[in-house]
Amino acid sequence: MRQVVIPGRFNGPPGSGNGGYCAGVFAGAFPPAPTQVGRCEVTLRMPPPLEIALSVVDGRVQAPDGSLVAEVAAGDEVVAAVPPVGYAEAVAASTGYAGFADHPFPTCYVCGPARTDGLGIFPGRRADGTTAAPWTVPADVSPATVWAALDCPGGWAVIGAGRPYVLGRIVARLERMPRPGDQCVVRGALVAAEGRKALVHTTLYGPDGDELARARATWIAITG
Repeated sequence: MRQVVIPGRFNGPPGSGNGGYCAGVFAGAFPPAPTQVGRCEVTLRMPPPLEIALSVVDGRVQAPDGSLVAEVAAGDEVVAAVPPVGYAEAVAASTGYAGFADHPFPTCYVCGPARTDGLGIFPGRRADGTTAAPWTVPADVSPATVWAALDCPGGWAVIGAGRPYVLGRIVARLERMPRPGDQCVVRGALVAAEGRKALVHTTLYGPDGDELARARATWIAITG
């Protein structure tokens, strides 16, 4: 059994962890810990709690009271990359980030405009419906940070005003870690949507335009 704790600063919605970051932490605790090259699928079964010890046993992440937080398994192939765009194009897209005007969780560690200590990834939607955002990699980058960066840019390909979504499942493949200070580009695309579920793809590109990581995720609309 391994134990993991999600520090409070890595929140998504208030009081719970950012889905992508938590998925990366859980993947890192799953034998053989495919946190870099490799694939891992994480299904979130409840909002990940913060600041408490969670146990990881046989691919099940559990809270102290026995509640199932997430399930982790070896992932299948992440099939499609979102095509790259240049850094300047990503900067231009980011200026139109819908979350600046209407954000369901403005203190989100990844994409919250109310955070000064977050990743500052603000994915703006382009004319073709895909999203793009520039990202300056922080000094404390980790595999879980990359999972976080692969999270929200896909969600913002479907999130709309008054239409919040949260991450339900993500499978990611990391080819190479970015370095602190790298100016990267994160891309997101909506693949399909039916009912409350939306399938999205995301891809992270390094300063040289090479692909660093990609993910496929299912987002779930929140109902009132």
